[in-house]
Amino acid sequence: VVCFYLAAEGKEEERKKENNPSRVPQGKPGERSSVLYSAGQFFFEYLVVVSLKKMTDGRYEPKITYQFPKRENLMKGQKEEEERLLKAIPLFCFPDGNNWAPITEFTSETFSFVLTNVDGSRKIGYCRRLLPSGRGVRLPEVFCIISCLGCFGLFSKILDEVEKRRQISMAVIYPFMQGLRESPFPAPGKTVTIKSFIPESGTELIELTRPVDAHLEHVEFQALLQRLSPHLILHIFASAVLERRLIFLAEELSVLSQCIHAVAALLYPFTWAHTYIPVVPECLLDTVCCPTPFMVGIQMRHLERVLDQPMEEALIVDLCKGKILRAVGDEEEILPIKLQNEMLTLLNRHNNNNNVHTSEQVNALVSEAFVQFFVRMVGHYSSHIKWSKSGSGTFQERAFCKAISSKTNRKFVKKFVKTNMFSLFIEEAEKSRIPQEGKW
Repeated sequence: VVCFYLAAEGKEEERKKENNPSRVPQGKPGERSSVLYSAGQFFFEYLVVVSLKKMTDGRYEPKITYQFPKRENLMKGQKEEEERLLKAIPLFCFPDGNNWAPITEFTSETFSFVLTNVDGSRKIGYCRRLLPSGRGVRLPEVFCIISCLGCFGLFSKILDEVEKRRQISMAVIYPFMQGLRESPFPAPGKTVTIKSFIPESGTELIELTRPVDAHLEHVEFQALLQRLSPHLILHIFASAVLERRLIFLAEELSVLSQCIHAVAALLYPFTWAHTYIPVVPECLLDTVCCPTPFMVGIQMRHLERVLDQPMEEALIVDLCKGKILRAVGDEEEILPIKLQNEMLTLLNRHNNNNNVHTSEQVNALVSEAFVQFFVRMVGHYSSHIKWSKSGSGTFQERAFCKAISSKTNRKFVKKFVKTNMFSLFIEEAEKSRIPQEGKW
């Protein structure tokens, strides 16, 4: 999953970088971490609390009111990176804008966002927005865990524990998070146990288990299937494969982040290599004016503002009503019809047995259908890398395309090989004589 680091004041600079292919970040979630820690060493880098502070004009502005751990003795570059990160986080924790008012009831919600720094390092923000315990009117706050590791289910469970402790006291959160920082991130399929003391309850043992299939641990395909028909999912997939502009609309932040992560995961073993913002903050809505590819989520309340923007062709998807509001028009014709029908059959079969499958089974079934599409389309790529005596490889694109006997398949592949995601994949393949078949 790829995005650009979007501190508000750095928007234009980042767009310029995006237009320069050499600056497009590469890699996969968790593969590269921040300059401070290597992936897998720590569960998380920060836990921050973002609260709403009333300004002189009567509006509320999100501010970080708690940060764990506090870092000292950072080098200049590290300190600047931290400042940019901490400045951007509040925007994504309260992307709905500044028009809040104290309330008495609020259903807590979980969502996530992704930030990528200019050096290609990735961070994911796992958020739980909740109303602090108490009486009378009060404002919601967000507990946000920043990590370079992509595992939504596992971090949701951690946020459950944070919320439970928040209802007792902020002081009870610290020892739990300290224990988490001192524990190694488990390997796929493995479990780590955290000991945590809670007043009047005693010591609790909290087990955190990673899914066996690591590439699906940040994904919930069920969220997508519940809101969109298989037919529409294939239209969206076709647009994403050709790296077009995609806008998703929903009111709930959790729906936006879950569905967009799921769409990006359909591209595996390839990676979306352009602007990627699961929940766009209100102050960055003009992102939809970008002439370059993007995949973004916008709250439904901003629909009219989005439609009024002078944007180029884009696929606009309403996740609330399960329909496409605006399309390019050729989505039905992008994928080879035979393979398209086979994928529809597989997805419809899942829908007919919806109650039988667990979340993990749904993820495996859906992912397999799309991986098989890529295997049949471009799975022969390794046979068309010419190796020199020095060990470097050169991809023979023309021979690769000519090797496809089906005219409809070849027509699609000739477009797909021009995408950034295919180019990045082949660049990695050219560096190693070992085919990337483990990905398939």
